[in-house]
Amino acid sequence: MSHRNARLTPYGRRKLVEMVLAGHEPGEVAKQFHVSRTSVYKWVRRWRAEGEAGLIDRSSRPRTSPRQVSVELTQKIIAARVAEHVGARELSLSTGVPASTIGAVLRRARMPHLADIDRVTGELLRGRRHSERRYEHDRPGSLLHIDVKKLGKIPPGGGHRAHGRSEDVRGRDNGWDYVHVAVDDHTRLAYAEVFGDERRTTCAAFLHRAVLWFRQHGVAIRRVLTDNAKNYKISQDWPDVCTALQIKRRYIKPDCPWTNGKAERFNRTLQDRWAYRQSGTSNDDRTAALADFLIFYNTVRGHDSLGGKPPISRLAA
Repeated sequence: MSHRNARLTPYGRRKLVEMVLAGHEPGEVAKQFHVSRTSVYKWVRRWRAEGEAGLIDRSSRPRTSPRQVSVELTQKIIAARVAEHVGARELSLSTGVPASTIGAVLRRARMPHLADIDRVTGELLRGRRHSERRYEHDRPGSLLHIDVKKLGKIPPGGGHRAHGRSEDVRGRDNGWDYVHVAVDDHTRLAYAEVFGDERRTTCAAFLHRAVLWFRQHGVAIRRVLTDNAKNYKISQDWPDVCTALQIKRRYIKPDCPWTNGKAERFNRTLQDRWAYRQSGTSNDDRTAALADFLIFYNTVRGHDSLGGKPPISRLAA
């Protein structure tokens, strides 16, 4: 199958061949199809040798792989993986085969990832394996994940997603939106607002409104988790709000953003389902659509970690 930026599809290649066979010069045909003369000669040669089949895309895989590991060594690696339930680096120590080679063998054999198997029995985990691997607080409000997602503003009339990448719509000097997000650890219930900055006063004010929003939904926040940004850790505004609301502060381990993973994962959904879902022509329109997205996220969209149910279902349980 042709890649999306290919100059020629099988249909275009056939038209190219027909023009050459009709007497057009290969150089002229190359200019019309915006390809090199070498490409023209290649497709004509393939058509003469194979007919229509010669115009179809071929696999880039080599016909032979003389350096591929032997069947015996492949079986040895797979047997060691099944017996030891360890990764490529550890298997390299016991087999003497480079870890990169072991990784390639395991991928070709479609061996399950270590995260998907029980390390003791080797059995494939099913059903509740995600909840078994990830931590989750047992009550709503026990931990609130806070983060800020930085998004480029949409220029008036739309940016490159609407008009393609050109100098006129590259978005220089349009500024940034800072989406402040709050996600409850137990329910995955989410709240977000768009601001023009992430200053200490803005972060503190967002926390105050977020806590009130969660209270309106019957969730009393007891702890809040953030990264180690100065606005959270050094500024006095953040601890003042936490003290006033009787909330304990928690911070992620340095250089370990996955500790705040529920907020990070929400940010990705935020981009896919709201920020970049459509080619917007107005930054104000995108901001206004955030409210509808949050309603959809909290009350409609199913979560794998919640058994396919939306976050609001955890409040009714």
